[in-house]
This record gives sequence, C-alpha cells and structure tokens, in this order.
Amino acid sequence: MSDAVTPFTLHVDDAVIADLHRRLDHTRWPERETVDDWSQGTPLAYVQAVCRYWREQYDWRERERRLNRFPQFLTTLDDLPIHFIHQRSPHPQALALLITHGWPGSVVEFHKVIGPLVDPVAHGGRAEDAFHVVCPTLPGYGFSGKPTRPGWGVGKIAEVWDRLMLRLGYGRYVAQGGDWGAAITAMIGQQNLGHCAAIHVNMPIVEPDPATLNDLTPLEQDALEAFRYYTEQDSGYSKQQSTRPQTLGYGLTDSPAGQAAWILEKFRAWTDCDGHPENVLTRDEMLDDIMLYWCTASAASSARLYWESFNSLGRFEIDLPAGISVFPKEIFRSSRRWAERHYRHLIHWNELDRGGHFAALEVPQVFVEEVRACFRPLRQALSDG
Repeated sequence: MSDAVTPFTLHVDDAVIADLHRRLDHTRWPERETVDDWSQGTPLAYVQAVCRYWREQYDWRERERRLNRFPQFLTTLDDLPIHFIHQRSPHPQALALLITHGWPGSVVEFHKVIGPLVDPVAHGGRAEDAFHVVCPTLPGYGFSGKPTRPGWGVGKIAEVWDRLMLRLGYGRYVAQGGDWGAAITAMIGQQNLGHCAAIHVNMPIVEPDPATLNDLTPLEQDALEAFRYYTEQDSGYSKQQSTRPQTLGYGLTDSPAGQAAWILEKFRAWTDCDGHPENVLTRDEMLDDIMLYWCTASAASSARLYWESFNSLGRFEIDLPAGISVFPKEIFRSSRRWAERHYRHLIHWNELDRGGHFAALEVPQVFVEEVRACFRPLRQALSDG
C-alpha cells in the first residue's frame, strides 16, 4: 500500500455549481410552520432567505480561494483516501497538533484558528506557543473517501489518525477535538499508542456521577437540564442518523434546501447566538460548511458515523494528560468532578463565559488561548524528552 501524501486543491466542477443553482431555483417548499419560533425546526422564511442568498449572492469561487489558502493533501489509509489540512509553523520548536471536527462541522471550522496556532507571533502571541497543525476530514465527510463497508467507527478513526501523524513525521503530537472530534480525541487518549502526548477536548462526553446527584453545583444542575432538553427536544437528528442514515440521505442528497435546513438548525441551536445564528456566524461561513456536505453528496456517509458509534460511547478512563474547556452553550457539559472520573490526569480545566459547540468558529481567540494554555506546561517536558 502506498504511503504517498499528495497535494490537494479544493475545486468543485462548474457542473456541480450549475446543478446546485438549478435545484435551488426549483425547490419544492413545504408550508410554513405553525409557530413563531424554531420549536418545529428551521423556519421556512429563514431557509428561503438563506437559499436565495446562496443562489444569488454567495460566491463559491471566492470562498473556494479562501479555503485553499492553507495547504491541503490526500493520503490513503486502510484503502480510504483521507483529506487533510497540514500547515507547518515557521517556528522551529512548534508542537504538532491534530485537530478533529465533528458533525455537522468540517475543517471549515478551523480556518480562523489555524493562523494564530501556527504563527502566534504574527497574531500578537509568543513563538513558544506555536503548533504545526493537522486537520483531517473525517471518513465519509467532505473530500475524504466514503467507507464502503462497516467498521469506520470512533476506535478505528483514532487509530488511523495516529498513523496519519506518524506518516507526516510526527512521532510525538497532541490532539484536540469537539463533537465527534472529542470522542475520537478521547479514544486516542484511551488507546494511548505511545505517540500522542496529551489531549484537549471542548465537549467532554461523560455521564454524571451518581454520588453527586443529591448535592449538585449550579453548573451540574444546568448541565442536567441541558441534557434533558437535548433528549426531549433536540436529539431527533441523532436518532435518525444513528439508526437509519441511508433513508435520511436520499432527501438531503437530492435537495440543497433540505441539506441547508438540516445543518442551519444546529448552527442556531448549538451556538451562543442569543436565538439567531447570524448573531455569531455569517451566512458565508455557514454556507461554506454546508457546501462541503452538498458538493460531495455526504449526507448519508457522514451520518453513518452515528450508526457506527453513537451507542458505543460508554464509560472510559484516560491516564494521558488531558485538558477540558467547557463552553456555556455546548450540548453536553460537565463539572470537573464528573470529568475526573474519566480523565485521570487533568492538566487544564476552564469554564468559559461565552461560546458554544462550534467554539473555534464562534470565539476563535478564546479557543486558541484555551489550546495554548492546555499544552503550554508540556512543551518543556517534550523538548527535554
């Protein structure tokens, strides 16, 4: 099997854009919701407004050039092409950092943070905080290959990511992730194959400690209430994707309006946006992400990660050094005492006052400083080792 790493330039054929425009022009719309809020899903008027903007004003070629400003590559691992960004730092003591996205995210999430992480001096920081950054696209997402057989769950992806870092020449690295990226990063820590030195997550997936339920802190009370809301009002997408992703895929792959509405709902629900996603994200930013699903017809293949792994996220213990940043509008939140039952060697813990599920996109400066602060104590030890 070839270990080749080949340069990749993101380019969508004109025919794909023309087809998108044709479908947007001929969308068959449902009637409007019977409420004046988002409780029945993404409102008709908003989806129509975004799709009109998508068709008439969104400039994919300009956005494509922007997305291509970071070096991208393809390599094959376990017979599957993996797409990734790999931006090396100009600073010789930079630490290799693997960052993994989730659903409905993509490598687009990290375009505001790659520069500051790679070259902190150019962004008002210190050279000793520099990273070489690797951002892979999950299997079945974007421009990575689509698995044709079962088995590409969290455990396998974690092992493949470790081999990717070795292939790129990083015998020691640190890892970061949110959403599925948090689950994969935690699994890297759990597997502890000897190459990852520490991890950081911004969505700790841990269950409450039963021993605390009669003495809950305010954060824990809020976390339980948020989990109840998620279970009762916000988890329909995960039930569908974890049980029947193929059935879902037909509608989303055929309708750009459907694909947009499916993702826009989460940008609204999971960001610290005070009720409207455009309070923190631009339409262009959201459409950049939606385009990576639409142009690659990834609705079903991306959802299959839920089918592979959603019901296997059980109890775990990680002895590797770990950091956790808790953003107030994250889906799942944890207290430190809950997290310490799983993350046995916490080197960084912080509860932020703003930000949500897409922290790198919503509050990039905060995200960057959290990553820097987490791994800062390890640098001397790693350089000495």
